[in-house]
Amino acid sequence: MNEKMKEIAQRISELRELSDISIQEMSEFLKIPEETYRGYENCQTDIPASDLFEIAHKLNVDMGLLLTGEETRMNIFTVTRKDKGVRVERRKQYQYENLAEKFIHKKAEPFIVTVETRNETNKPSTNTHPGQEFDYVIQGSLKFYIHDNEIILNEGDSIFFDSSYEHAMEALNKKPAKFLAVIL
Repeated sequence: MNEKMKEIAQRISELRELSDISIQEMSEFLKIPEETYRGYENCQTDIPASDLFEIAHKLNVDMGLLLTGEETRMNIFTVTRKDKGVRVERRKQYQYENLAEKFIHKKAEPFIVTVETRNETNKPSTNTHPGQEFDYVIQGSLKFYIHDNEIILNEGDSIFFDSSYEHAMEALNKKPAKFLAVIL
């Protein structure tokens, strides 16, 4: 696990304890097993971006604080220059770049997500989170899995969906794919 993920896990643990929220309460809020949540805080399990979003909500902080350790201050606008957003590598095949970590009280979390190619033939592991999500393909092609459906998305294609349904994606044509994801 990289150093940035260790720092994020430590901040989550400290903020949870300061907020007087038990591990059991947090895992119930996230609808995940306690063991999985403990893995997040012990930096033994990758934290999905959607769970980071929900953890920030439960702790009543902006996700930028979890990602950077700095209090978000911008309330009129924030600019993120090309390739300068805070990067989080969840798993080997997914890399997230937060595009608005300095803006306070966001109603959505925008990311640039890069999906690396996989050598496996089975469906990638799925994810769920409360709310909705909008994804717009910037580069490459993706196979998008959602609720027993498989959809091919190419550059310029987008999808908006209820993210409480199981979903996953994988890059196609043996090339990485990049997309804009907005979690609401």
